[in-house]
Amino acid sequence: MQGMGESCPFEFNFDEATFKVGDVVSYRVTGSLSDFPFVGTLLEVHDDYVVISADPDDPDSRMRGTRESRPIVDEAEIS
Repeated sequence: MQGMGESCPFEFNFDEATFKVGDVVSYRVTGSLSDFPFVGTLLEVHDDYVVISADPDDPDSRMRGTRESRPIVDEAEIS
């Protein structure tokens, strides 16, 4: 945990203007999971949305999210 002598193991890109495939992002999920932060890798970057993977080694792990500093993924997208 940060602040307890440990640093965060991830380097996030929070600048949606510079998002590129392969960037690690912190994303949020709507609904019952809205209080939890998640980490994902960008698979696709479009003008108004991104495609995120929670596991880039799993081809079925694909979620559409908003294109903003911390993308929002609809809970229905979680598989």
